[in-house]
Amino acid sequence: MAQEQNNMPAGFGGLMRYNEEYDSKIKFGPQVVIGLIIVVVIFVISLKYIFPGVV
Repeated sequence: MAQEQNNMPAGFGGLMRYNEEYDSKIKFGPQVVIGLIIVVVIFVISLKYIFPGVV
């Protein structure tokens, strides 16, 4: 029986390498992200008290 041969692209072995050192123009620290999450949670809870019959 003949064996199947899998040919991989030379040099990559099937793996793609993307630029790992991407610098974003917008940077937030972890404290800012946690603060924004808390603000959104408080906003949603306040909406439930303002409009109690909607949800």
